[in-house]
Amino acid sequence: MSETDRSRSRRRRPLRVALGLAVLLAVVGYFAVQRSSNGGGAPYCTATATGAGSASAGTEQSYEMTPEQASNAATIAAVGISKGLPDRAVTIALATAMQESALRNLDHGDRDSLGLFQQRPSQGWGTPEQIMDPVYSAGIFYDRLAEIKGYTRLPLTVAAQRVQLSGFPQAYAKHEPDATVLTAAFGESATPATLTCSGPAPAAGDPERIRAELTRAFGKEALGTAHGGVTAGRAKPGAVPEAEVTLRLKKDGGPVEARRGRAMAHWAVARSKELGIARVSYGTSGWTAGTGGNRWQPRGTGGSDPHDPVADEVRIFVARRG
Repeated sequence: MSETDRSRSRRRRPLRVALGLAVLLAVVGYFAVQRSSNGGGAPYCTATATGAGSASAGTEQSYEMTPEQASNAATIAAVGISKGLPDRAVTIALATAMQESALRNLDHGDRDSLGLFQQRPSQGWGTPEQIMDPVYSAGIFYDRLAEIKGYTRLPLTVAAQRVQLSGFPQAYAKHEPDATVLTAAFGESATPATLTCSGPAPAAGDPERIRAELTRAFGKEALGTAHGGVTAGRAKPGAVPEAEVTLRLKKDGGPVEARRGRAMAHWAVARSKELGIARVSYGTSGWTAGTGGNRWQPRGTGGSDPHDPVADEVRIFVARRG
């Protein structure tokens, strides 16, 4: 190669690098815009907590998931709460499922391992059909965890290993920070935390299916004081009619009911895509699918809007076909 050719090659190199960087930035920018737009891009969910676990006060942590992962995380948390177990149990269960299946309900695994926790039918965990049911698999994990004396005081890896008998017991440790963030969103009332999901608003859902799924995850008590109706009569003219499933909490129930209310509200957000849930209201805030940056937004409490929160209630709104 002549000196002139070498000189030209050297001059072209920065140009190629600059063009490559520009293309990369354009691609990143495109997906960022798609993701932040209302209903654009692939749906995703984010759990955010401030000062969760060992994090210092004021430190914000977040964990991102697909809707499938969020739905499974919500189910794991709901089953633990329905059993009256502490947040530590929920964190152990979530970290275990993160390691074993990445919060996916797998129909395969090592040897005959299946499901969220990679439980084996041959080792007495249940039938394949049972293990593939997230409510069942979470329930039997908690049952065996609760048999371990003092499990809440054990390191997470030790507690998880005594249930799972894994070949890689230390692998659970790396998931503890993210599992703590998820637990804060679904459980702890003392930690400021939320779970939000993006994606387009669902076309329609079935209130009866939502009631059935709530009962499976949280137990019969979840619907013991529930009622439902249609908000079309109170909605603004031209609005899409919405069926409502309302879950009334026990008045003056304290932290226990606050924990349950938050868990049910975030369960509804996590499963919104799957169940056709358009809106959720709880406390002083509301979440609407496909709008408002996908975040919980402060709402009035005077009933000026038909979707406003009501004290001691979790309100779930389901879009109906016109």
